[in-house]
Amino acid sequence: MGSRADRQTAQAWAFDRIGERYDEAFPHKDGQLSAVRRLLDRLPPEARILDAGCGTGTPTARQLADAGHSVVGIDISEEMLRLARRDVPEAEFLRRPIEEIDASLGEFAAAVAFFSLLMLPRLEIPSALESIHARLEPGGQLVLGMVEADLDDTPIQFLGSPVRVTGYMRDELVALVTAAGFEVTELHHLTYAPASAELLPEVQLFLFCRRDGVR
Repeated sequence: MGSRADRQTAQAWAFDRIGERYDEAFPHKDGQLSAVRRLLDRLPPEARILDAGCGTGTPTARQLADAGHSVVGIDISEEMLRLARRDVPEAEFLRRPIEEIDASLGEFAAAVAFFSLLMLPRLEIPSALESIHARLEPGGQLVLGMVEADLDDTPIQFLGSPVRVTGYMRDELVALVTAAGFEVTELHHLTYAPASAELLPEVQLFLFCRRDGVR
């Protein structure tokens, strides 16, 4: 689908249109909430955390900020960022693609990426994971949420907007994350049925990963 810039523009436009309907379609997010609770148990006080693909900021940035952590969220949708800044004003939110995570963001004790890497083609996901790895402190944590599916940059209609999505089966996803330099310490899965009749039930994968202790 055209250039990377063309794809980013199309994906951002789609999520600008979706706006608050996203949280209406996924109102519960039990697996995501549980994953963040597990992460909180492993963090030092007042940790700096990257929310890669933060969306509306709910529930993850809100959950992390409520626990006293410093959150930097990035997203490509101005509308999603507007909602995040409104609902989690104590966090910092930047318009930036996941593909452009770099040293200007600084270092983090942890990162979360819930269902955001699935917006990239498979060709670009390894480098995105490596970029997140590079921004974590030694021993830093990554919690990754993905949908289990054998897809690569596949066009779908999502809440009335055209998007392109990627997925992996769980063994392939674990191998991919390991190749990016992480140790996968836990994997959990959850069958999830969105509230919107437009969307099919899905299997959500939650990987808990650790960066090695060497810089």
